[in-house]
Amino acid sequence: MATVLSVSGSPSASSRTARLLRHLDARLAAEGHQVIPFDIRSVPAEALLGTDFRHPAIARATELFERSDGIVIGTPVYKAAYSGVLKALLDLLPQYALTGKTVLPLATGGTTAHVLAIDYALRPVLSSMGAAHIVQGWFTLDKDITAGEDGTLTVAPAAAEALTQVVDQFSDALGRTPLLAAAS
Repeated sequence: MATVLSVSGSPSASSRTARLLRHLDARLAAEGHQVIPFDIRSVPAEALLGTDFRHPAIARATELFERSDGIVIGTPVYKAAYSGVLKALLDLLPQYALTGKTVLPLATGGTTAHVLAIDYALRPVLSSMGAAHIVQGWFTLDKDITAGEDGTLTVAPAAAEALTQVVDQFSDALGRTPLLAAAS
């Protein structure tokens, strides 16, 4: 199966976004994919903000993107856009770091007023970076994600059903991507 890089663009250690991604990672792994979790907040701020392309953490992130067949990018939405740490990392990756990749964009936020952030803020950047296929993304309201202190995660039934559908579409697209590339 495919290698999937699961990128959390949240700057918070107690992030609902990261927890939701790790929850979805388990589903992808159960389908046979090799999943590599990656939290951008683990990259030192001086590397991100100092635009240090040669910093070992940036080199490692670049290598993770290169070796992945598919990328799940999750971000909290702040002021109608994806997070600044995600923007900083994407700016430091090579221009066409997503060439040939299947990408699933996911976002979390406090209000449905931010639901278009995926399509109007994130999708154009992913496309400009050469993504072969950007599957339908999904926005999940913070109130639909409950994180227990014991590490458990509960997603409201309607949101869970929608997430299952987009993750299944992503997984199916990963299976088709090599065939599309071979036909070109």
